[in-house]
Amino acid sequence: MEDLTGRFLESYQPGDAAKEVAHYGHYFLGSVVVSQNDEVRHIVDGQQRMTSLSILLIYLNNLQKGRHQKVSIQSMIYADDFGEKKFKMDVPERNDCMEALFNEIPFNTDDTSESVRNLAARYQDLGELFPEELQGDALPLFIYWVIRKVKLIEIIAYADEDAYTIFETMNDRGLSLTPTDMLKGYLLANIDNAEKRLEADRLIKKYLARFAEFSKETDADFFKAWLRSQYAQKIRERKKDAKPEDFDLIGTEFHRWVRNHATSLGLHDSSDFYRFVMRDLHFYAGYYIRLLNAATKRTEELESVRYNADAGFTLQHHVMLAVVTPEDAEQTAIAKMRVVSDFLDSWLNLRFWNSKSNSYSTMSYAVFLVIRSIRGKSLEDIRTILRDQLTKEMEEIDFSTPVDLSQFTAKAIHRQLARFADWLERQSGQPGHYEEYIVRSGKNAFEIEHIWANHYDRFKHEFDQQSNFNQCRNLIGGLLLLPKKVNASLNDMTYEKKLPHYLKENPLAQSLHKDFYLHHPGFWKAINKHSLLFHSHESFTKADLEERSQLYCQLAALIWSPDRLLNGDEV
Repeated sequence: MEDLTGRFLESYQPGDAAKEVAHYGHYFLGSVVVSQNDEVRHIVDGQQRMTSLSILLIYLNNLQKGRHQKVSIQSMIYADDFGEKKFKMDVPERNDCMEALFNEIPFNTDDTSESVRNLAARYQDLGELFPEELQGDALPLFIYWVIRKVKLIEIIAYADEDAYTIFETMNDRGLSLTPTDMLKGYLLANIDNAEKRLEADRLIKKYLARFAEFSKETDADFFKAWLRSQYAQKIRERKKDAKPEDFDLIGTEFHRWVRNHATSLGLHDSSDFYRFVMRDLHFYAGYYIRLLNAATKRTEELESVRYNADAGFTLQHHVMLAVVTPEDAEQTAIAKMRVVSDFLDSWLNLRFWNSKSNSYSTMSYAVFLVIRSIRGKSLEDIRTILRDQLTKEMEEIDFSTPVDLSQFTAKAIHRQLARFADWLERQSGQPGHYEEYIVRSGKNAFEIEHIWANHYDRFKHEFDQQSNFNQCRNLIGGLLLLPKKVNASLNDMTYEKKLPHYLKENPLAQSLHKDFYLHHPGFWKAINKHSLLFHSHESFTKADLEERSQLYCQLAALIWSPDRLLNGDEV
């Protein structure tokens, strides 16, 4: 999604007519190997790309519903097979799920294969990944560009044996050098002393081996984050035909960028190249690994790194590496990165509560400006700059309007509720269980619980239309997190019957029941300290739900307040 968006926006200019897409640049998506038997084609290599394209086309088709100007793309999704709909990607076990996605109806993935669960989950991801700038006038042009300018090469074999031979040959002949390999070769070649070259080689190999423990792309991700954080001076302007600059070029060809900018990097002679590896690479690679670990497991010193990773914010390491220098003591470096990670956590959630996209394409320019403003600054300067930015943004957007649940916000709402429950636990002097609450699949999953069951007939006295009931029911104040099994067992119960079960769960649910307040002095202390308007609800009317939504708004404003940057702690 990021690749497609970035390439499209290199050509797109607001106000362009659809016919101008014919002159936009192409995007090459690689080759697909198929085996053809009569009229049926079986994909041997490329199924993930074709599946991803299929769900993107379904998403685009749904996104343009209700618009006056629509692009006809249904024929790329399914064919009319003697009066029956037949998906172009015809995998029988997936078809029910594909049908549900196409018609925008809920699909229960329980007892389905991992493939089907992934299909549904990746479609949901599109709601978060699809950039805001493509959802207005640019949408029809983007759709035209995807179906006409995104190219694949189809290699057809007329026997399965030939198809697999082609596949193996394409993937087996030689081992192409990666950008990391080429950068490594360039750096080592410029170190004249044989002993020092060997020392540098060992260091690079050590870190490449550690990166490989995370994923095969981690080494490239590191070099992009490091080089952008320390050296990128420009980024491509957001206008038609603008040229890629430092930030963009490092993202696509960092090895070549280093060669072309050696002088500005201070790489003049052998000693400079040796220092660049032994001091700079060693320093930033070490902290990068520390950040990768913090992204998978909460640590007290870099807690927000995990939250930002769960939000899918891939640019966070760029910003955090920007503030540290090899001259920083460890305590100072960690303190700097903590302030940055807390800022990003608050910033991303503030944007979410105001329906602003946090996708790569939307955020990359803003992130670049943040990097430039704090690069190499002192700890106190970083606190001041980032707190001022948050405070300024909150003059225009804030946490006062409740967010609501939809197919596009479900993952983010789940994270909000997990954070609320965890924060309340820790403020009450109890261990937080965020790592449990954030699990969304499997037998230990937590699910979003609607306090109101989906029974409009129970609320006709408060709503004159089903749509108004549905809208109110999905407000965040009407939602909780419950274990999957518990959520399924409550299902259609009335609020009064659910209430005793809530008392056994996390404090967000427990706080609805009056008995919770009798035996939890820590909770009382926390809500009094922060003037939070928690109280029990014997019944749950429209007024209760709206009041509860405002309480969640109050919680969000408190947890993600700019004031947390003053000392690096949560409020």
